[in-house]
This record gives sequence, C-alpha cells and structure tokens, in this order.
Amino acid sequence: MHTVVVGTSGTTAEDVIAVARGNARVELSGEALDALARAREIVDALAAKPEPVYGVSTGFGALASRHISPELRAQLQRNIVRSHAAGMGPRVEREVVRALMFLRLKTVASGHTGVRPSVAQTMVDVLNAGITPVVHEYGSLGCSGDLAPLSHCALALMGEGDAEGPDGSVRPAGELLAEAGIEPVELREKEGLALLNGTDGMLGMLVMALADLAKLYTSADITAALTLEALLGSEKVLAPELHAIRPHPGQGAAAANMAAVLKGSGLTGHFQEESAPRVQDAYSVRCAPQVAGAGRDTMAHAALVASRELAAAVDNPVVLPDGRVESNGNFHGAPVAYVLDFLAIAAADLGSIAERRTDRLLDKNRSHGLPPFLADDAGVDSGLMIAQYTQAALVSEMKRLAVPASADSIPSSAMQEDHVSMGWSAARKLRTAVDNLTRIVAIEMYAATRAIELRHGLTAAPASRAAIEAARAAGVQGPGPDRFLAPDLAAADAFVRSGALVEAVETVTGPLA
Repeated sequence: MHTVVVGTSGTTAEDVIAVARGNARVELSGEALDALARAREIVDALAAKPEPVYGVSTGFGALASRHISPELRAQLQRNIVRSHAAGMGPRVEREVVRALMFLRLKTVASGHTGVRPSVAQTMVDVLNAGITPVVHEYGSLGCSGDLAPLSHCALALMGEGDAEGPDGSVRPAGELLAEAGIEPVELREKEGLALLNGTDGMLGMLVMALADLAKLYTSADITAALTLEALLGSEKVLAPELHAIRPHPGQGAAAANMAAVLKGSGLTGHFQEESAPRVQDAYSVRCAPQVAGAGRDTMAHAALVASRELAAAVDNPVVLPDGRVESNGNFHGAPVAYVLDFLAIAAADLGSIAERRTDRLLDKNRSHGLPPFLADDAGVDSGLMIAQYTQAALVSEMKRLAVPASADSIPSSAMQEDHVSMGWSAARKLRTAVDNLTRIVAIEMYAATRAIELRHGLTAAPASRAAIEAARAAGVQGPGPDRFLAPDLAAADAFVRSGALVEAVETVTGPLA
C-alpha cells in the first residue's frame, strides 16, 4: 500500500488525494518528530511562567482575557474541543473528513503548533485504522479555522463522540479506538486549540475539486468537439495560430484538445451544403475554447493558492523558531474562499455553454438536418426532450451555487471574530457544483454521440468513434425508439465521472491537456 510520509514542509495535492480517496497509510518523518519535540519544549517552558500566554494559559476568543491556573489547563483543552464540537446537519463525506484530518496533521507536524509528538502519532494511527469522525455540514464560518468540523475530529482523538469504523458502521469513537488498540489522548496546554485552528476542511475540498475539475474540463472539450462534429460545424476556428494571437494558456489547451478529437472527421466543414447553410457557428460552439480556457486559467490560479496553503502552517498562536509564541490571523480563510467561489463561477459557465450546445442539437431549426429532439419517430417519440430539461435544471442550480459565499461575513464570538471568510460554505457548494457539472457534461455527451450516429453516410473522427464505442460498451445506449431514459443518463454520468470518456478518446489522440 502507498505510504505518505509527513514532514515539516507541508504536503502535496497528490498526497492529500492519496490519503483522502486512496486510503494511503501515513507516517511521520523523523524530522517532523524532532520538530514537534522542540516546539513542545517551548510551550512547556511558557506554561511554567506566571505571565499569561494566549492559547497556553488563557481562555480563547472573547474569553482570552482570563488567565487559567495550571490545575485547570487540561480541563480547558478538553472543554474547548467538547464545546466547539457543535456541528449540525447531514454528515460530511468520508473523503472530506480524511482530507481534513490529514491536513491538520500536516500543520501539526510542521513544529509550529506546540503539540506533543504522541498526539500527532495518535492522529496518524486514527487515519491508518480507517476511523473517520462524524463531522456535520454546518458549524464553520471559515475563520479561526474550520472550528466545528475540526473539533469533531479532535473529539474522536479523545475517545468521545461518534465515528465511522473501517466497516462503514457508525459507533462511539471510544469503542473504535479500543478495537484498534489506540489510546485516547489526554490534551495538555495549547493542544486543544492547535487541533481546531486551521483552514483544513476548505483546503481539502479545494484540492479534490481541482482534481475533479481537471478531468471534467478535458471531458467538456471532448463533448464540445463531438457537438461541433454533430452540427457539421467548422474546425477552422480551432487553428493554433488563431489562439496564439490571444495567448491565454487555457484557451490554447482547450482548442488543441478539440482539434485533436476532430482530426480526420468527415462531418466538419459542411457550411455550404443545403442541410447546413451558415457563415459561422453559434457562439456556444465557436467560443467553446474561450469559455473552457478561461475556466482552465481559473483552475491554474486556484491550484497556485492551494499549493501555497499546502506548504503553510495555519494555527494561532504559532511557535516560531526563535522561541516566541505569537498570535496572528493566518487562520482566516479568505485566500481559499475566494478561489473556491471563483471555481464555482467558472463551473457554472461551463455548464451553461454545454447546455446551450445540447439544446442546439435537439432543435430541428438549428441542428442542420437532425431529427427533432433526436427522436426516432418525432411526435410518437419525444427523444431527448426531457433530458435537456434535466440539464437545464442542473444549470439553473449551478447559477445559484455560483453566488459567492466569501462576499458574506457574519460576526461571532462577541464581536471578537467580527469578519469571517465563509470558506467552508464556499467549499461545500463547490462540491455540489462539480457533481452537477459532471451530469451536465454527461448529457451533452449522450446527445452528441446519438446525433453523430444519426448522420448517416458521414464518417466521424476516429477519436469520436472511439468515444461512441466505449460509451455503448459501458451501457450508454444509442439512437432508437423512446425508452426509460433515466438509466441511460445514469450510465452516461458514470462513464464521464469515471474518466472513461477521456481514456477512450486518448487511445486515439494520445494524452490531452
């Protein structure tokens, strides 16, 4: 099994996904264990002094003015975890919780938090045992960290609260720890606070969304090419010299992908034929690289932000190499929240243009010779009429999800925490947006492949034929009389979601961007 070693200098997106989705084992490096021990010595020394130090010997947030006596500090750390584990609503997905725990471990291992090595090792053990704390949808404002979600994870380390075991059953965390031979932690000075104070939930969801969107954008380039082909459109707009004079990297990559899919097509460029008279293709076809390209460039910016955050140690206060323990605002989620919202906007626009192309395929007045709604016997059969309704409903939902969460703020903690990022909310709605975008792209793929097969006497590009053959083999049915459509759409969704569409096309084109 793949093993991820956590050191002091952060982690990578690939490692986050390996742990969150691939159940990779986790280890602490010797360097990390040494850094943890050194930082803990600093915290212990400060705890022994009479002067109050925030997070070590004081209360938290609006209660930071109270100096906590030594005999109450262990109780203080337990209490902050228990009181902050106040989430409500549905359970968050297992992969999100694993990413959350792993990224908090990443910061703990940096040596800037003052957490003891034994606590970090318990975090490792819980991940490796496949124990996943129950985390709820609501409870994070994206400032002072993803407090409630991280608190539910810390609660499980203490052997309290509920968690999902490796068999998928939800039971008391203490039982699961005991079965795995893991001793619950007894938190000491600063440790409760250090386990709660990070942007780990929103960052984990950003990393996974970027991985999913990278595959989806390639899939959308393919479906745009299939639609262009089905509409007898012009591939000339994809010429690299045209995109070189507007040198956005994403635009050039999208155009190159589409051109690769269409290479060798016998359907493109029929502008002067009676069945397809026009001067130019519609924007939804002709401008596909510009829209998808802008989304790709948005992803590149988001990936840069994620890489910086993956290298960061987010806590408050932090332990510095010179021995100081200083408070700061690095827990504020604004950098992550903004790009999460930006990605939701780009995803909504990609879904919108894909739906417009689908609608064009179904409209006999704009499809250049295709039957109405791609029906077998229009009037008796409705064809894909309502598949487009479903796609339109998804697009409408995407537009609502594109409303930024990070433009909002709501004060908390008696106005001490008076400006928050709402980054967790931005991440949660982006996950829904990515899920919906997959369905939208799948419906375009379903319609475009059917339309190509209805172009009798014309030969599709080799890459298009490979996509159609793979889709049919995966249970995505082709043209014919009306049938129960939901299973077909579900098969199309699974085909795109799994990456099988991209894989099929790449057997002809080679790797796409």
